[in-house]
Amino acid sequence: MKKYRKVKSKRVTKETNVLVNLNLNGEGFYRINTGIDFFDHLLSQVAKHGALDLEIKAKGDKIPDLHHIVEDVGIVFGESLKKVLSDKRGIKRFGFASVPMDESLVNVSIDISGRPYLVFDFSLNNKKVGKFDEDLIEEFFRAVVNNSSITLHIHKICGKNPHHLIESIFKSFGVALKDAVKIVNNKIPSTKGSL
Repeated sequence: MKKYRKVKSKRVTKETNVLVNLNLNGEGFYRINTGIDFFDHLLSQVAKHGALDLEIKAKGDKIPDLHHIVEDVGIVFGESLKKVLSDKRGIKRFGFASVPMDESLVNVSIDISGRPYLVFDFSLNNKKVGKFDEDLIEEFFRAVVNNSSITLHIHKICGKNPHHLIESIFKSFGVALKDAVKIVNNKIPSTKGSL
């Protein structure tokens, strides 16, 4: 097992200031403060159920909505994944999870492929969960995918409650990520010899 899979990444723009500390060999510890309570709750699910240690600090404008902070956290989290996995040697590469949240069920599949691609086959019932725009969920994962160069499929199986559906996405993503980044040998997981 690789002993060192930690990385610190930062992004500072005129709109946001985002810091991410990521440890893939963690225990589910998290300290998250984006200034958006529901988003903090969702990110904590990734850490806890992904068994990774995650610290995120984010500040930024909320004009006209929360888009800039959510997207930039996705960018920095994605960059962190890409850095910490480097040549991807030894990882399992593929991960799948389907975590229920009461009446809601979502399937998440990950391929740490070196090719960014997002399939977000998901429709939600409302425009907001509290003050949080549901559209931002897809934007977050698009930013993660584009900056980590992973392929990610998110499919809604069933459910009605928007909070439950969204939480099922983040829990499933955490579990699938834990599976995909697991160290299984010392080889590059590709017939091409590189990813």
